Amino acid sequence: MRPFDPAAPEQAITGFRLDDEGHWVAELACGHRQHVRHEPPMQSRPWVLTEAGRAAHLGTTLRCMRCLLGEPPA
Repeated sequence: MRPFDPAAPEQAITGFRLDDEGHWVAELACGHRQHVRHEPPMQSRPWVLTEAGRAAHLGTTLRCMRCLLGEPPA
């Protein structure tokens, strides 16, 4: 996977799930998934730690590198 690219299309968050290691993963409208970790100082996403925080971010967007690369949803 390449580093972040501003050309990657924005996709709405449609849901969340925990991966096998207990990290939160955003489910995107395109069918791809993306980790949304809170690991300061690299990634500050304290909202992912609470149910209310995650619910408040439903419908917001993340840039999807997998869409940019033309990868099919898993």
